[in-house]
Amino acid sequence: MFKNYIKIAWRNLQKRKVFAFINILGLALGFGCSILIFLFINYHLQFDDFHENADRIYRVVTEEHQGSDVGYEAAVPPAFANAFSTEYDYAEKVAKIYYQDALQIDIEDDNGTKKFQNDIVFAEQDIFEIFNFPILEKISEQSLADPKTAYVSESFGKKVFGVQNPLGKSFTLDNNKTIQIIGIFKDIPKNSTVQGDVFVSFLTLKGSGDFVAKDVWSGINSSLRCYTLLHPNQNIANIEESLISLVSKHRPKIKNVHRYKLQSLSSIHFNNDYGGINTSLLWIFGLVGLFLIIIACINFINISTAQAFSRSKEIGIRKVLGGYKQHLFWQFISETFVLSLFAIIIGCAIAFFALPTFNELFGLSLSIQSLISFKTVVFVLSLLVMVSLLAGSYPGILLSRIVPTLALKGKLTQRDTGEKLTRKILVTAQFVISIVLIVSTIVIGKQISFAVNADLGFKKDAIVMVPIPEKIEKIKIDGLKDRFFQISGVEKVTACFASPGAAYSNWGTSVKYNTRPEHEEFFISAKLSDKDYIKTFGLELVAGRNFRESDSITEVVVNEKLGEKLGVASPEELVGKQVELNGGFIKATISGVVANFHDQNFHENINPVFIAPSRNAYNEFAIKINGKNATTSLLEIEKRWKEVFPKYIFDYTFLDQRVAEQYQEEQRFLSLSKLFSGLAIFISCLGLYGLISFFVAQKTKEIGIRKVLGGKISDILLLFTQDFFKLILIAGVIASPVAWYFMTNWLENYQYRISIDWWVFAVAIIGVTVITIATISYQAVRAAIANPVDSLRSE
Repeated sequence: MFKNYIKIAWRNLQKRKVFAFINILGLALGFGCSILIFLFINYHLQFDDFHENADRIYRVVTEEHQGSDVGYEAAVPPAFANAFSTEYDYAEKVAKIYYQDALQIDIEDDNGTKKFQNDIVFAEQDIFEIFNFPILEKISEQSLADPKTAYVSESFGKKVFGVQNPLGKSFTLDNNKTIQIIGIFKDIPKNSTVQGDVFVSFLTLKGSGDFVAKDVWSGINSSLRCYTLLHPNQNIANIEESLISLVSKHRPKIKNVHRYKLQSLSSIHFNNDYGGINTSLLWIFGLVGLFLIIIACINFINISTAQAFSRSKEIGIRKVLGGYKQHLFWQFISETFVLSLFAIIIGCAIAFFALPTFNELFGLSLSIQSLISFKTVVFVLSLLVMVSLLAGSYPGILLSRIVPTLALKGKLTQRDTGEKLTRKILVTAQFVISIVLIVSTIVIGKQISFAVNADLGFKKDAIVMVPIPEKIEKIKIDGLKDRFFQISGVEKVTACFASPGAAYSNWGTSVKYNTRPEHEEFFISAKLSDKDYIKTFGLELVAGRNFRESDSITEVVVNEKLGEKLGVASPEELVGKQVELNGGFIKATISGVVANFHDQNFHENINPVFIAPSRNAYNEFAIKINGKNATTSLLEIEKRWKEVFPKYIFDYTFLDQRVAEQYQEEQRFLSLSKLFSGLAIFISCLGLYGLISFFVAQKTKEIGIRKVLGGKISDILLLFTQDFFKLILIAGVIASPVAWYFMTNWLENYQYRISIDWWVFAVAIIGVTVITIATISYQAVRAAIANPVDSLRSE
């Protein structure tokens, strides 16, 4: 029986090649995108699930309570790990790791010295006991408990040493430390929270003067992480409660009250407060994949029901010859299955060829094996069954109910064969989805454009950020600045810790204002730089003057936000007042006030800021250049930089690019919105093209009669389009509040955001209208200009 169903289904599809092609193409695109979205969602859901004791692994994080404000930091003070390990008995293992980006590595071989940059993880030995990072081979008598030792990944070893075994070999780190490789581990999967190719002993930092290497409680470095493997059956709430005593013991006088929390490994990737992804993104991806499948199914249902009249006599004869309703129903399901089978094969091919681009777009590492994994195969088969039933059931039920006597006499009505109202509802649903996706794309694009191109309160164009790779004396910094100024095209130069909008540079510290008896309940962020910082970045001085440089910090410039938080009436009132910073270690006078600037991205509020000199903290030069001679200027900058730092690799970034990179995830989201909006509209257009083709064939004689009676081409075109105009208008009314709701919620992630204007919805509705007219006009105009003699000849 089933074999017979398939055979008849194949013959019917061959008879209607155009409509079969339209349905297969629409479903194939929906299948292909859904498979990729499934791989994306499954990739994120599998984060960190390969560790043996994943249920007992926790990261310690910090809630910073400052008055009524609560800040979230995925790190702890440097002294926490040792205190937690020695003062409590909750954990089997405790380890901290510290990330540093783009440190220089030098390798000596027979061909000389090879220099390159690589991210480094400074780690304590227990990190390899907490996490299951397979060690391929190691020197047994050594570990990361020994300073100046390292474990490297298998791929790193091959990249650096080629076919030679890197075990036991050495490299020079940052031109001042010789590190021995004592172990090689298997490459860490991309869906792991802890990442790295080179793990260097944490003790290597000892004596370096680096804040994280000190046993202190006074601050937090966001690049320092603490992980622990707890004993079985621990009560997390009780542990967190007991950790309050650490705060009262080690930070009794500081108003920024810490609350140390244990974050389970399984929740790290999805906790947005601590830098994880927003789970709503996965829901959105899943819904988009579902919408694409639904649109393709709607196409199939509409075209199938529209063809009901042409198949009514076939159905009538089958019923007269003894065919039952259930037999006819399964016949249509079989046709849908055959068509869906072709579509899903093509969809898998689309996913296969699109996978490299998809990986690049979203920074993933999905392999071809992921396409043939057990989960993916189950998903594809489930999708095939679901779509076959979803798309085939309604046409099957509708057509199996046809009364054979009416079918054979040719007296079937539209209600009997097509359910015109149902078709209109389904087409309207397609329009609703398309309008929502278009509105979403426009709003996301506007917000990203606003964030990247808005006035940030500082200049970012044509400013080159060049690193200062090692601590050097003030005389060398000033000398190098003078050399930069000698370059034609260089306009301004400053040495600083980081640019004004660099979120990673927000060193927050306590502040005590003037004669007030206590420290304020909020933090103030430090922007450490020389005196040329303000003019290089174009900060607006609204009161007072710039600070004077000295060996210690005696004067600071603050922003207007500090005055707002203090409740001071005007910026002028701040000038000349005394402030104590960093727990009283810095006592200085406010010499000037600058206008507010965005010290973080648009997701965050502007913080109170002070700008002060501290040459030991300078990490980079900011060089304002003339854009007309950029290439020549960069070559000269490199030449002079290498005269001072001959052992280091020269590197630079443009500040405007660095600002744009802060919205990389949003840019990817925008690319996704554009792609899926385009696909949704294209699949919808395929369905509309199929429908209008069928309607034109049905109305051929009607069109001929209208033309003979004097009907104009515009009247005939309106005949086919007027119903669609009504459906688009209804869809616009439904889609607009839906899109407004979702986009308003999405914009809540930004402290500084656009408003959603009415014209966004108008553009989406007009756009869908224009695309719809373009889709149906070809067939409609072709029918309208045809010779009526040809269509009426048989009468």
